[in-house]
Amino acid sequence: MDQSSPAALAVQGLSKSYAEGRQRRVVLRDVAFEVAPGECVALVGRSGSGKSTLLNLLAGIDRPDAGDARILGRSVTTMGEPDLTLLRRRHIGFIYQFFNLIPTLSVAENLALPLELNGVPAARRRARIAELLDKVGLAGRERAFPDQLSGGEQQRVAIARAIIHDPALVLADEPTGNLDAQTGHRVLALLSHLFRDEGHTLILVTHSREVAGIADRAFAVDEGRLCADTEALSW
Repeated sequence: MDQSSPAALAVQGLSKSYAEGRQRRVVLRDVAFEVAPGECVALVGRSGSGKSTLLNLLAGIDRPDAGDARILGRSVTTMGEPDLTLLRRRHIGFIYQFFNLIPTLSVAENLALPLELNGVPAARRRARIAELLDKVGLAGRERAFPDQLSGGEQQRVAIARAIIHDPALVLADEPTGNLDAQTGHRVLALLSHLFRDEGHTLILVTHSREVAGIADRAFAVDEGRLCADTEALSW
C-alpha cells in the first residue's frame, strides 16, 4: 500500500451487539482490517454470522458499540448524518442481492440518479451511461424498465449504477445470491473483470467460496470475529 495516501478502508476494534429481551447478543467483536485502494476483499461466513451487519457499519448505516471505520481517512462512525449522506453519495457504491433498481425509472434514469445527485452535467451523464452499459453488455437498453429485464440483466445494471460515479469504495452484499447458477457465473465474471478494469475497491459479502474466489483476500466472520484462515472454517 502507498504509505503517502490513506487506506481505502481502515477498520479498528469494531464491535456490535443487539438487545434480545434482557440479554444482548454480540454480533461482532473487535474487528480490525485494512483494504488498499483497488483491492477486492471478500467477507465470508454462514448466514447470520454478522457479514451484513459489518457491511452496514462500514457504510455508516448502523453505528458500532465500539471501534472505528475510516473511508479514505474519514471516520464514518463519528460522522454526522449530513456528512455521511455526502460521503455515500460521492465515495461509496452499493450492489444488493435484490438489485434495488427503482421500478418506475428506465435503465438510463436509474444510472443517471447518482450522477444527478452529484451535479454531473447532462452531456457527461449520457456519455458515462453509454460507456458503462456497453461494458456490462447492455448497450441499447437505456429505455428499458427493470421489469423488462432478466435477473442477470438487472444485476448488471445494478453493478453499473454502483460504479457510475467513480466511488472510492463499493460494498456488495451477496451480489449473485438471487440469481440462478449459470447467470450468477456470468455476473461474477463481469464483476471481476469490471472491477479490475475500473480500479475500484470492493468489499464483497458472500457465503459462496466461488464468489469469494475472485477476491484478492478473504476473511471469514465466525462467532463475531474476523479470521483470515477461511480454509479452517466450515462456513
